[in-house]
Amino acid sequence: MFMFRQASRLLGRPVCPSRIRALCTEVPAANPNADSAFIESWKKVIPIMDPPKTPSTYMEPRPPTPSSLPSKLTVNFVLPYSSELSGKEVDMVMVPATTGQMGVLPGHVATIAELKPGILSVHEGSEVTKYFVSSGFAFIHANSVADIVAVEAVPIDQIDASLVQKGLAEFTQKLSSATTDLEKAEAQIGVDVHSALNSSLTG
Repeated sequence: MFMFRQASRLLGRPVCPSRIRALCTEVPAANPNADSAFIESWKKVIPIMDPPKTPSTYMEPRPPTPSSLPSKLTVNFVLPYSSELSGKEVDMVMVPATTGQMGVLPGHVATIAELKPGILSVHEGSEVTKYFVSSGFAFIHANSVADIVAVEAVPIDQIDASLVQKGLAEFTQKLSSATTDLEKAEAQIGVDVHSALNSSLTG
């Protein structure tokens, strides 16, 4: 009962604006003097060597959140070995989040979503480009910018349906005959990915 009384008392207090933490998109530019204490201490200990750069040295402010809703969503879609989309202005993207298929429009609330094997679709007018992604993350910013990072991705029209069926059958067989935890895990991953591929092609 004491906890409830304390909670109601705290909830009734006015919120001080200075205590509200800003969104990541509102983080100001790094203060060049923020590391001055560290630099001074470094010079006292090792005066003959330049101090190392700290992470705050590389911080840049994100573009401010627009006051009005933009008409387009800016998408950056990258893989470890290439950049599929860079600063592309589109109407919407659909991402296969682990919580379900998620549509992202301009003005979407800031979100981080983990991706699962499935279809990523980019909508630009009447044109829709679809990719199959294996996994990754989508970072949706409050300034209508979406950064999508995938481990693997391939345009859906480049996938051979017969090879998908063959791979699904092979991994299903491996899963049924697996004897160790490692073999079971590897086979299960293969089944999950090929099942998602098959659903993408047939759905």
